[in-house]
Amino acid sequence: MAELWKSLPSWVRNIVVPVLVLVLAWNIVTFVFGVVGALLSMLIKLLVVVGIGAAVVILVKKAAKL
Repeated sequence: MAELWKSLPSWVRNIVVPVLVLVLAWNIVTFVFGVVGALLSMLIKLLVVVGIGAAVVILVKKAAKL
């Protein structure tokens, strides 16, 4: 691996490789944030549905007593 690295031209080692590493790192970070955001979004939607369901149950019980 060291021979391969040393055989690359200096402009590839100093410019191309860091740019590729930054692009790869950016893609990984956006993927992680996307997954976390999607999970949080689904969790919030689930909590809203459960809250609405609880409110409906409470209102139906109150209406049944009247």
